[in-house]
Amino acid sequence: MVQGEDDLRGLAKIMAFMRAVSIIMVLMHFYWFCYGFFAQRGWTLEVINKVLGNFHRTAGLFSNTLYTKIFALVLLALSCLGTKGVKNEKITWPRIYSTLAIGFILFFFSTTLLKLSASIAASSYILTTSTGYIALMVAGIWMSRLLRNNLMSDVFNNENESFQQETKLMSNEYSVNLPTKFYYKSKWNQGWINVVNPFRATIVLGTPGSGKSYAIINNYIKQHIEKGFSMYIYDFKFDDLSTIAYNHLLKHTGKYSVKPKFYVINFDDPRRSHRCNPLNPEFMTDISDAYEAAYTIMLNLNRTWIQKQGDFFVESPIILLAAIIWFLKIYDNGRHCTFPHAIELLNKKYADVFTILTSYPELENYLSPFMDAWQSGAQDQLQGQIASAKIPLSRMISPQLYWVMTGDDFSLDINNPKAPKILCVGNNPDRQNIYSAALGLYNSRIVKLINKKGQLKSSVIIDEFPTIYFRGLDNLIATARSNKVAVCLGFQDFSQLTRDYGDKESKVIQNTVGNIFSGQVVGETAKHLSDRFGKVLQKRQSLTINRNDKSTSISTQMDILIPASKISTLTQGMFVGAVSDNFDERIEQKIFHGEIVVDNDKVTSETKEYQKIPQILSFDEAGEDKMKQEIEANYRQIKQDIIGIVETEMERIKNDPELQYLVQKEK
Repeated sequence: MVQGEDDLRGLAKIMAFMRAVSIIMVLMHFYWFCYGFFAQRGWTLEVINKVLGNFHRTAGLFSNTLYTKIFALVLLALSCLGTKGVKNEKITWPRIYSTLAIGFILFFFSTTLLKLSASIAASSYILTTSTGYIALMVAGIWMSRLLRNNLMSDVFNNENESFQQETKLMSNEYSVNLPTKFYYKSKWNQGWINVVNPFRATIVLGTPGSGKSYAIINNYIKQHIEKGFSMYIYDFKFDDLSTIAYNHLLKHTGKYSVKPKFYVINFDDPRRSHRCNPLNPEFMTDISDAYEAAYTIMLNLNRTWIQKQGDFFVESPIILLAAIIWFLKIYDNGRHCTFPHAIELLNKKYADVFTILTSYPELENYLSPFMDAWQSGAQDQLQGQIASAKIPLSRMISPQLYWVMTGDDFSLDINNPKAPKILCVGNNPDRQNIYSAALGLYNSRIVKLINKKGQLKSSVIIDEFPTIYFRGLDNLIATARSNKVAVCLGFQDFSQLTRDYGDKESKVIQNTVGNIFSGQVVGETAKHLSDRFGKVLQKRQSLTINRNDKSTSISTQMDILIPASKISTLTQGMFVGAVSDNFDERIEQKIFHGEIVVDNDKVTSETKEYQKIPQILSFDEAGEDKMKQEIEANYRQIKQDIIGIVETEMERIKNDPELQYLVQKEK
């Protein structure tokens, strides 16, 4: 500290000396070029005459009025660099510019006055040049002081919190590259956000209207289709994202070695939906698969259960539904293994259901909690266990939903290299509580099928992520990188994720994601992101004002790079975040804070040319009545299938001597 003060004092002395030399140079200039004026009054000295004569012969400073003035002005400018604090707070740049202009004119253009009569010329020249010099000195002092105090004009600390960002485009066969504009060194610069490794997963945060879909998620869909990715898209507001994917695929089909097919799951309009059975028995190899499916369905229907996983009355209905699903898988080679068949079987008499299920050795132990309650006569407990499964599932009884989930138009192995797919599943905000369970079942099955080696690179893009319970997503993020699965999740803030997924799972997702984008978010989410981006060395200024002077001191300290207050007030289209890199693709500036540039005119022209997603061929020539008849016939057939299964199984049990004990239990 003492050493620093000594250095400042030494610098101040040097600046004062330079200003004194500058003033002396101006005085010598007057003496030389107005020598007659001074000689007439007897104000000359022989010593000074000799000194100036030597200067003139050696340096040539006095051979022209301009040379001396420039030399004096340079010394004056250098001396102003050491100016101390400002005494007058009203100093402004316009005031400085006007004073500087006046001083420059008077100081340099006063030479014309020497052409007047000797006495008038000399006095006028000295007065005008002196006035100009004083004006230049004042303007220089003001300018130096204002520049030294410029931190005070940056009340929001924008300059301190701006930083150099990535300006180089780094593209590869998997990357997503977004052009940006960022503020640094008092100007806007062009840059790039390079997501060179999308397989380390991406989170896109932002309050409604912050531009996360328009600026980021839409680009993920477009660029990954251009690079030949298979894709699964959860379209909460169907068909916003689906239309983009469909039309972009039409333009870039040639990017795929095997032409992908476009599929849609849409419960609202069966004419615009393919049919797919998420419980396809070919892809269920173990009873744990049935348990996973049941878990996903029940937790989507009862979000409060997410916080109560492991409780008796949470696990019981899940186990019951899992047993029913596995029974349908092993019965008649899985011909009736669909979700609608499972709902219908669950709603049959529980005595018949338990009798049938426990007749299979692999399910007998699985259902022991129910059998214990049944055999001990604990009817209230048993009814409670069964009702916990029946009541929420009964909300899903719908002919349209049954129609979509019992067909077999395609399989869910979307990244099969021999049959790549772009699959869009549509939800409806008005019916999300019903549809989310069915769609969650598709999600859980897809997670199982795509996370395998030797498959095509694929994307899982989920907008409005908390509206659906995606069981196993945290494991997919953690393990799917080596299998070329890129996950992109869009939602509003972390509190929303914690509410719908629970604290533990929410934190796992937050902490395992490698790429993060955030528009405007507030509260704890903004604080969390601010901490994640870390600190940077910033300038700090303090002012001390007294009656006679005002001193300024500038220090540096580590401070938050992007404060939470900045994140909570981001403009639409402005994003902060961080990206991850690869061993062979190092990104020095991983953190970004800028505007993602979207070519609005290009997007508008593309949107105008978009085609609607066509109706499914099977309904092209069918009228409304014909469609309803087919859907209703399918609905009745499912009910009839279950009635036939129950009757056939009960008859088998009655005719099998080894199973007679089950008949006695039923009685």
